[in-house]
Amino acid sequence: MKPLLHSASLLAIFALALGAPAALAQAPTLDGKPALIVAHRGASGTLPEHTLEAYKLAIEQGADFIEPDLVATKDGVLVARHEPMLSGTTDVSTRPEFAARKTVRKVDGVDTNDWFAGDFTLAELKTLRAKQAFADRDQSHNGKFEIPTLQQVIDLAKAESARTGRTIGIYPETKHPIFHAAIGLPLEDRLLDQLKAAGWTEKSSPAIIQSFETANLKYLRGKTQLRLVQLVDADDVDKDGGIVLAAPFDKPYDFVVTGDKRTFKDLVTAEGLKEIKTYADGVGPWKPYILAGKQVIGDDGKPKDLNGDGKIDEQDRVLIAPTNVVKDAHAAGLFVHTWTFRSEPKRLASDFKGDPAAEYKAFLALGIDGLFSDFPGTAVKARDAK
Repeated sequence: MKPLLHSASLLAIFALALGAPAALAQAPTLDGKPALIVAHRGASGTLPEHTLEAYKLAIEQGADFIEPDLVATKDGVLVARHEPMLSGTTDVSTRPEFAARKTVRKVDGVDTNDWFAGDFTLAELKTLRAKQAFADRDQSHNGKFEIPTLQQVIDLAKAESARTGRTIGIYPETKHPIFHAAIGLPLEDRLLDQLKAAGWTEKSSPAIIQSFETANLKYLRGKTQLRLVQLVDADDVDKDGGIVLAAPFDKPYDFVVTGDKRTFKDLVTAEGLKEIKTYADGVGPWKPYILAGKQVIGDDGKPKDLNGDGKIDEQDRVLIAPTNVVKDAHAAGLFVHTWTFRSEPKRLASDFKGDPAAEYKAFLALGIDGLFSDFPGTAVKARDAK
């Protein structure tokens, strides 16, 4: 993941980031088409994530795809939740009738004490209500919306496609495939069966499947022509903008199980990307793998508070040179869909001056083929701006 030090590339990036006219052409996407805007868990920056209301708002804002993360209920129904653990996104912890369901399960090697979707029937899950997962976002819609099934998400995408006259796709993620297989609720065939029933079986179908694990993608490749995406995670970014790896975010969990010593970093080398191409159509790296920021260290050895707000966060980082991940992925024939874009100033590097549109434009200039955003309306406007 060596950075590209071409000054021309940096000139274009910083021109876009700072809102100046770009003197150089934007790098092309793999297919030459505009980048896809994927609503990350719906319009999750505005409404509680993974709800029909959040998905519909995202579609109204112009999103091309909506993303349902998938977990399985006790009775084998796929539902949209970010994790099999329920406390972070629902009101389950306030429901006395389910108090005894809280338990400890091992998820990707980590003992986790929570309420798990696989211990609830669909009927029971339907009594729960969603809540905003981010404490710094609007909590006024908590308790209003139910947990949707995958089928409801498919039905919504089809209905909205008919209503708007444009094709709305779905971008399901299989969450913790090894965990679900271990509890007797494997996800893959359930997912393929529902997509087949929807008429979505071809590479051109408006459905893309993603996973952080590799083994289940290889299994899916043997059973479907639908587009598959290898997600690439990490734990953090260091003071110099380098990727930090720490379990359980250091490697696909199937690598842990099989003793494979490679990490997520290895997947985004030129060779790693070529291997991904043998079983997937695209790669989904966390965005610092593509363009990251570093802290400015003062004479006292501490990071500088660049905006003087008394806190050290993303606003106190400056962009470094982009890496060659997009170029190498395209050379391998893979499209690149990166994540997750968020509009709050504290989540934007100092170069973007609090303007999320500047961040979108900087990444789009590198030729990414798509992106996931909590605020898809903002992303669509930035992509379509002339």
